[in-house]
Amino acid sequence: MAWPEIFLRLGVAALLGAAIGLDRELLHKSAGMRTIGLVSLGAAIAIMILTPSDANASSRVIQGVLTGIGFLGAGVIVHHKTAVDGLTTAAAIWTAAALGAGAGAAAWPVVVIGAVLTLVLLILARLLEMRLLR
Repeated sequence: MAWPEIFLRLGVAALLGAAIGLDRELLHKSAGMRTIGLVSLGAAIAIMILTPSDANASSRVIQGVLTGIGFLGAGVIVHHKTAVDGLTTAAAIWTAAALGAGAGAAAWPVVVIGAVLTLVLLILARLLEMRLLR
C-alpha cells in the first residue's frame, strides 16, 4: 500500500473519531476528541496491518476490535440511583470504532454514510429532544 493511501485511511479515521468526540467533549462527557479519535484510529490501524488476502483474519480482527471497544464503552456507563448515564457516549465510541475499521478497509460509501448519520443522530436528535422536552 502506498504512503498517500495510508495517510488517507488513517487520517479519515482519526478525523471522524475526533468529530464524534467533539460532540461528546462539548457536552463535558467522559470521552472526548482524543479518546474517540484514538479509538477510531486504532481500529483503522488494526484493519490495515492485516494481509489483504486473508478474509478470515479481517473478520476476526473486526470482531475483536468491536468486542474490545464494548468494554471501553462499558467503562463510561455509570449507574446512578435514578438514572443511567453514558449510554450515548458508549454508543459513540463503538460507532467510531466501526467507522475507523471501515476507513481502514477503504469502505468509503459505508464510512461516509455512516459518519453523516452518526453526526445527524448526535447533533440533530439532541436538538429535537431539547425542543420536545421544553
